[in-house]
This record gives sequence, structure tokens and C-alpha cells, in this order.
Amino acid sequence: MNSRREDFLKKYSLSDENFPVHIAVIMDGNGRWAKKRLMNRVKGHEKGADAIRGIVELSREIGLKYLSLYAFSTENWNRPKTEVSALMSLLERFIKNERSNFLENDIRLNAFGELEKLPDKVLKKLNALMDETRSNSTMCLNLCLSYGGRNDILHAVRKIAADVENKVISPDDISEETISANLYTKGFPDPDILIRTSGEMRLSNFMMWQLSYAELFFTNTLWPDFTREEFLDIIRQFQTRDRRFGKV
Repeated sequence: MNSRREDFLKKYSLSDENFPVHIAVIMDGNGRWAKKRLMNRVKGHEKGADAIRGIVELSREIGLKYLSLYAFSTENWNRPKTEVSALMSLLERFIKNERSNFLENDIRLNAFGELEKLPDKVLKKLNALMDETRSNSTMCLNLCLSYGGRNDILHAVRKIAADVENKVISPDDISEETISANLYTKGFPDPDILIRTSGEMRLSNFMMWQLSYAELFFTNTLWPDFTREEFLDIIRQFQTRDRRFGKV
């Protein structure tokens, strides 16, 4: 452990033991945050984007390797066209504004989901930054875009079925590892922690396979108000939990 990270852990009263490798977040409550302030929903999404920056910065400081953010679900395409358009513009702005931060701080940007559904100009910029940061290794930020957990599993099943049909593998060869290797998240460890903001207590079709053994934390805080301190407190709580994975 490098001395800089050791200093941050000490500063935030965290231990290097039982430290999470991967944290996933359902960022919920942007619209309600705006409604409470008699603002347009888009203003809530803008404030939510600002909250992302602080959590990404903190995650890197404390040595978190993977942070996955549920940014846009497959169901979100059914929202009003004006809101979807605004969200795509925010994504485009996020990619542009965070480029220097990712490059300077050795952060890799990755994205999961049906990315082909994104507007062409957004997808082009997203792919360009993913390529540019591909060799960065201090931390990986995963944006789940046009993502759905059931669709993720369906996508994997279809790929495995094609491999069986083409005699690449036999049905008896199919294992949990086979399924994991065909999900959008292939090559990444399953999340240790799931955080959902805004008081809702459901997974909302997020990483249905990958969250099987994650520790779940639900907070009433709306995402734009989610602070670094609350994030740290959740990690501290996680470090006190005894994860037995079905064992004694």
C-alpha cells in the first residue's frame, strides 16, 4: 500500500483489511431533488452529475479499484423525449469535462449496456475516451448506459446458445463462470457493495446476476445530496460486516 493511500485511509478512519474492491451505485432521486426545489427535472440531473465528480475523486483517493454507476437504464428510454435528450447532452458534457481528470489521475472509463442505442455523436465520444483511457489502471469507472440486468443475462444466454449450436461448447460445459464470462461485465469482479439513494429499496433491474452476494445499503438521501462522508460511512459499515457467502 502506498503512503499516500495509507494517509487517506487513516484520515477517513478506514482499514485496508476487508476493503471493498468494487462498489456499485443506483443514483436515484435527481427528479425528486429538483421537484422539491420547484425546478425542472433536468436541473436535478445536472446537480446529480456534479455529485458524481466528488464520489469518483474520493474513490480514487482511498484506493477503490472499481466504481459502477447506474447512469441510464433500458427503461429510461421511455421517459419524455426532452428529458432523454437532456440526459444524453449531460453525458456528452460529462465525457468532455472529465477527460483531463481521467487522464491525469490514471482513471479508466468503461461502459456497459446496449451502447449502440446511444446517439451517434455521444457514442463516438464515449468510445474515443474509453480507448484513450484503456491502459489506465489506478481505478476503473464503469458507466452503465442503456443497461438492464435482465437484458444482460438474456444477451449472455444468446451468446452461450450460439456457442452450443456451433459446437464451441457442450451444454454440460456451461457453468456459473461461463455465464459471468458472457455478461457485459465480463472480466470485472462482482460488486462488494450496492448503494441505492433516495429511499427506494429495490434493484430496479440492475446487475441481477452480479449482485448475488453484494452487501446492500439503502439511504434516504437523494443522489444530488449524497456526500463524500455518507459514502465513507457506508464503507466503514461494510468493514464491520461478516461476509460468509453461505458458509458458517
